[in-house]
Amino acid sequence: MKYENGRDIFPERLLKQIQKYVSGKLVYIPSSDKKRAWGETSGYKQYLIERNRDIKSKFNAGASVEQLADEYYKCPYRS
Repeated sequence: MKYENGRDIFPERLLKQIQKYVSGKLVYIPSSDKKRAWGETSGYKQYLIERNRDIKSKFNAGASVEQLADEYYKCPYRS
């Protein structure tokens, strides 16, 4: 994100109104785009949903917690 001077962006009248509230401070103005939930943009949320579904399915089919831990969480401290 790039720093912009308010004088270069806002009309004079709007700039004076903004200065009444935040004169001399840095202000973040969020995008007006629809806000997306965490992980939706990267696809990581969907990955975790599918991963967790697989883990539950394997557990219900009889896999032990230890087997699932070995498959889904490669802990370097386990032998």
